[in-house]
Amino acid sequence: MTPAPIALFAYNRPTHLARTLDALRDNPLAHKSRLYVYSDGPKTPRDETVVTQVRQVIKKVDGFAAVTIHEQTDNIGLARSIIAGVSELSARYGSVIVLEDDLVVAPGFLTFMNQALKHYEHASRVMTVSGYLFPVEHPEHLTSTFFFPVPASWGWGTWHRAWKQFEPHAVQLLAGLSTKAEQDRFDVDGAYPYFTQLKLQAAGKLDVWGVRWYASMFAAQGLCLYPGQSLVQNIGMDGSGMHCNTSSQFDVRLSKSSAWHFSERIEESPMARDEIRSFFIRLGAQRQKSRIAELASRLRMMAGRMKQTVSSAIRQEK
Repeated sequence: MTPAPIALFAYNRPTHLARTLDALRDNPLAHKSRLYVYSDGPKTPRDETVVTQVRQVIKKVDGFAAVTIHEQTDNIGLARSIIAGVSELSARYGSVIVLEDDLVVAPGFLTFMNQALKHYEHASRVMTVSGYLFPVEHPEHLTSTFFFPVPASWGWGTWHRAWKQFEPHAVQLLAGLSTKAEQDRFDVDGAYPYFTQLKLQAAGKLDVWGVRWYASMFAAQGLCLYPGQSLVQNIGMDGSGMHCNTSSQFDVRLSKSSAWHFSERIEESPMARDEIRSFFIRLGAQRQKSRIAELASRLRMMAGRMKQTVSSAIRQEK
C-alpha cells in the first residue's frame, strides 16, 4: 500500500513546526510518505522575519520519501491554503492526510490514517478520518474506532470522492439548515455553536474552513471516523496561533496504540455522541466562567481608575 500524501500547512511558528516535523518523522511510514509543505506569506512586514525562519526549518526537512515546498509570496490565510492544497492533492492522489504547524502526532498516526483511508476508500458515507479525539470524560466507554458526524480539524484525512462535496459558500450551506430542529442537530443538540460560526462565516466576520466542511458533510449525511484515543496533540493553544487563545481545555494524552478495529457498521456511535456532547457542554461552561472572570477583572480595573481619579480631584480641591 502506497501511503497517502501529507499536506502540512505552516505560517509563523518555526519552533512549533520543528516539533511537528520531528514527531511526524518518528512515524514508521514517514520514509514512505510524500510530504507537501505549504508556507503562507507574511501578513505584514513585521511577519517577514518569522516566515523566513519557518522556511529555513522547512528546507532542512528529511526523513520522507519526497518533500515538495510551496511558498506563497502573499498571505492568503489558512482557510484558502487548506482548501486549495487539499483540493490539489486529493484530486492527484485520491486521498490526502492534512496537518498544521502546531500538531504533534503519535508514532501510530500515519499507520492509523492510512489504514482507515484504505479501509473506507469506497464507503461513501465516511467522508473524513480524524486523528484527534476530544478529551472526553470517559474514554473507556468508547470503542477502538467509532463514527461521529462532526469532523475534527487537527490531523485529518479525506478522499477526493468526499472532498468534491465541499461547499465553500457559507450562504448556500445556511440555506440547507432552515429549520430550528436542523440547526439544533447541527449544534450537537445545542452543545456547541457551530450554526453561529456558519452565520459569521456567511457574514464575512469569520474566515474558517472547518465549519464549512462540517456543514458540507452534514448536508450529505456524512460521518467522520475517530480513534478511541487521540493520536494528535495540539501544542499551539499557547496564544501563538491566529485563531487560538491560551488554553489547556483540548489537551490529551497521546495513544500508544499500533492496531485498530475498523467496523463494517457505518453508523454514528450513540455513546460517542454522549461523551463528545458532554465535553462540548463542559467547554462552554468553562468559557463562560472565563468570560465572567475577565469581565470582573476589567470592572475592578475600571473601579480602581475611577477611585484614583476621584482621589486626585479631591486633593486638587484641597
